[in-house]
Amino acid sequence: MKLLKQLCIILIINFLGELIHISLNTSIPGNVIGMILLLLLLCTNAIRLSMIEHVSDFLLKNLAFFFLPAGVGLISCLGILNGNWLAFLCICLISTIIIILVTGLTIQLLKKLNF
Repeated sequence: MKLLKQLCIILIINFLGELIHISLNTSIPGNVIGMILLLLLLCTNAIRLSMIEHVSDFLLKNLAFFFLPAGVGLISCLGILNGNWLAFLCICLISTIIIILVTGLTIQLLKKLNF
């Protein structure tokens, strides 16, 4: 029952993010707005970490399963990628490097701010 309650909290916040996305007609996806809402609620102690800790740990431990739909989608579009493999690999490599750099710089900034 505890996991269900924690999952409901996360799903309600995600739903609110989708609702804001649709209401304001923004270009920011609803799930991103939901994550920002969750961050704000955690930072302001409106939601304590203990209220969502177990389901969050479960989701993080099983994160690889969330990449399966993207992999299946990629395999189903192999015909589109035919002849464009080099460009696709370059985009993957460049975006990975950018993500690593931005993540590293963000962590360093947060450590300096003692956040």
